[in-house]
Amino acid sequence: QAKGKGPKKGTVKFVIDCSAPVEDKVLDIASFEKYMQERIKVEGKTGNLAQNNVAVSRDSTKLTVAIPAEVKLSKRQLKYLTKRYLKKQQLRDYLRVVAASKNSYEMRYFQMNGGEEGGADA
Repeated sequence: QAKGKGPKKGTVKFVIDCSAPVEDKVLDIASFEKYMQERIKVEGKTGNLAQNNVAVSRDSTKLTVAIPAEVKLSKRQLKYLTKRYLKKQQLRDYLRVVAASKNSYEMRYFQMNGGEEGGADA
């Protein structure tokens, strides 16, 4: 084993920061939380969160998924489900999901450059 890569105890927390769309009243974080609880797969099965002590919680702008260290759940799955939720809500054209840190994602608006810059390249 590599140095410092021993078995970890405790929980791993993944955070999805939805502050930009929630403040603009574009995204309803309560329905997003419900969607994640119904769709997160643990050991290949949906609806398997409580048996594996996986907790999905939210505050005003953030969704937190707390996972016991022995349960395998990838951060990538959370990004996939977030993108599917945005697509379902028809927000996928305006928002993107970006990794803000090792254990968190952030929803950001696409930068729309509508030709406001007048020939800056020349």
